Amino acid sequence: MRRTLVAVMAMAVITPVALAGCGKDEDKGASAWMGTPSAGASAGPSAGAGTSREESATVPISLAVTPAAGKTGVPVSAEIGLKVAGAKVTTVTVKDAAGKAVAGTLREDGSAWVPSSPLKTKQKYAVNVVATADDGTTKTAGTTFTTMGKPGKKTGTGLYLFDDHTYGVAMPVVVEFSPGIKKADRAAVQRRLFVTTTPAQPGVWSWTPNGTQAYYRGPEFWKSGTTLKVRVALGGLPTGGGRYGDRDRSATAKIGRKFEMKVDNATKKMTVVQDGKTVKTMPVSLGKKSTPSSSGVMVVMEKKADTIFDTTAELGPDEGYRTEIQFAQRLTWSGQYIHSAPWSVGDQGRRNVSHGCVNVAPGNARWLFDRTLIGDPVTVKGTGDKLSYGNGWTPWDKPWSEFVKGSALPVPAELK
Repeated sequence: MRRTLVAVMAMAVITPVALAGCGKDEDKGASAWMGTPSAGASAGPSAGAGTSREESATVPISLAVTPAAGKTGVPVSAEIGLKVAGAKVTTVTVKDAAGKAVAGTLREDGSAWVPSSPLKTKQKYAVNVVATADDGTTKTAGTTFTTMGKPGKKTGTGLYLFDDHTYGVAMPVVVEFSPGIKKADRAAVQRRLFVTTTPAQPGVWSWTPNGTQAYYRGPEFWKSGTTLKVRVALGGLPTGGGRYGDRDRSATAKIGRKFEMKVDNATKKMTVVQDGKTVKTMPVSLGKKSTPSSSGVMVVMEKKADTIFDTTAELGPDEGYRTEIQFAQRLTWSGQYIHSAPWSVGDQGRRNVSHGCVNVAPGNARWLFDRTLIGDPVTVKGTGDKLSYGNGWTPWDKPWSEFVKGSALPVPAELK
C-alpha cells in the first residue's frame, strides 16, 4: 500500500519530507576513530594552568597554540589547536571575558582541545596551555581571540537517536543535513561527529552520495547491551557555502537483544531469528510485478500501530486511495513497510499482490509489532528490485569494504 509520510521520528530532525507508503522505489568504550575527544587526555578543561615554572628539558620543548593571538571573527565551534614537540599537553584552560572557565576535552591524538559546547558569539576568550616533558619540565603558551556574531545562513542538522531509548542491533547512528554537505566540506564536518561505544567496538562514518546523511556503523551488528554515546558537535561549525551548523546534538542510548527478520521471495515466508534461534516463520505477500518490493538489508525506522496510507495526492482521486493500516513498520523512505494486510491473507505464502510492502496476517503483524525495536534489521531477497542506497537507513546493505569508501577521512588500515 502507499501513503504520504507525515513524520518519521521527529527527534531533532530537520524539515519533514512528504513520502508515499508501500511504493517502489571492557570496557572503557571505544571512541570513533575520526577524532573523538578523550575525556582522560588532560588535567580537565576547567583546571587552572597553575604557576608551572619552565626549565631546560633534555629535549627542548616547543609549543604553539591557535587561534592566533588577537584573531577576531572566530567561529563559535573553534577548537584550540595544539602543536607540541618534546612534551605532552597536560593542561588547557580557556576562560571567557568574565573569567569563567570553559569545559572541553583533548582529542585522542592531542592535536586540539574541543569545547564541550559551542562558545558564545562576540565573546573574547583567553587560553593558557601547559606542556610537560618526561623529566617534569614544563612550557606554557597562550592566546586570546574573539568569536564571530550570529551567522546569517545555517545548515539544518538532525540526529536519529533519543536519550535513554533501546534500539535494535542494526541501528546506525544517522546524522542528517539540509542542505547536503558538499564533498570538499565533509572531512571538516566528519571530524566533529563523535561516537563512543561501550563495550568497545570499531566503527566508521560513511556519507550518502548527495551528502544529506552520514551513517556510523561497525563491521558487524552492535553487540546486545552496547551503550552508544553520540555527540554531533556542529553548532557554529563552518559547513561550506557560507553556512554554519545550526546547533550541537547529543544522545546516549542502549542496544537491545538481537532480533532479525529475513524475508525470502522464493518461499514467500519471513523467518524471525532472535539471539541466533528461529522463533517464528510466517507467510508473506510481497510487491507484485508492477510494484516489486526492494531486496536488500533494511532497518525498522518507524512504527505506527494505526495509520493511513494515502496516495490520492500522488496518483489523483481516480487511481489513488486512502486505506487504514495497522501495525505498520517503515523500512524505506519511499514507502516500503511491513504491515497487517487482512485482504491478502489468502495470497500470503503463495503469490505477490502488494504495492511493494511486506504483507502479513493481522495476528502475525501484531506479534511482530509487539516485539520489534527501531533499528532491528530486515533482509528481503529474491525480488525484482534492488534497494537504492540512502532510501532508508541503508548502511548495512553495503559490504564493509564498500561502506568505508564513503568516509571523508582516511580509514585506518586495521578498519579497512
